[in-house]
Amino acid sequence: MTAPVIVPATVRTRWTDGRVSGDGVMHAERRLRDLGAVFADSDAWASGPPDQLVYRTSCVFPVPDGTEAGLFWGTTFLQPGTVGGEYFMTKGHVHAKSDRMEVYFTFAGTGLLILMDPKRSCRVEEMTPGSVHLIPAHAAHRTVNIGDVELSFGACWPSDAGYNYDVIARTGFSVRAMRGAGGRPDLVVV
Repeated sequence: MTAPVIVPATVRTRWTDGRVSGDGVMHAERRLRDLGAVFADSDAWASGPPDQLVYRTSCVFPVPDGTEAGLFWGTTFLQPGTVGGEYFMTKGHVHAKSDRMEVYFTFAGTGLLILMDPKRSCRVEEMTPGSVHLIPAHAAHRTVNIGDVELSFGACWPSDAGYNYDVIARTGFSVRAMRGAGGRPDLVVV
C-alpha cells in the first residue's frame, strides 16, 4: 500500500473574522439600493445613500448548483447601521428545497438570527463569536447586525437546497428588529 499524498488547501478561512481567500472564492455585495423591499420604512430607505454597503459574501461552490449530496460554504459580512431605526439585515430566504437544513457559526460581531416557520411563528437566536446555529428544515432565516461593528458569520448548506427569496419579498418576516432605548434591540411583531 502506498502512502496517501497530502494536497495543500487552496481555500483558507481566517477564524478571527471569517475572511475567505483562495481559488474559486465567489464574492457578492448587497447595497442599500438592492434591499428596498426589506426595510419597513420605505421613505427612510429611499432617502438613504443607495451605494451604502449593507452586506457582502465570500462563498465556495465546489460542485455545480443542484448537486445532490454536495456542500457549499462561505462567510457573510453584515455591516452595522439602521434604516428608519431598523437594523441592517440580510434579505432572508427559505430554501427552494425547503426540507434542507443549514448551519451558521459566528466569527465576530453581535447579531440576531431570525427563524420563521411555515406558520409565521418566529424564534430569535443571539449571534456572538463562537455561537453555532442550526437552521431547521422549512425555516425562513435572516440575520440582523445589532452591534456597532461588522457581524461576520460562516454558513454551510446543501448544494441542492437552492433559494426562494420571492416568498420573503411578498410576505416578509413576522418579526422586525428595531434599535431600542440604550441601543438594545426591540423585537416588533408585525
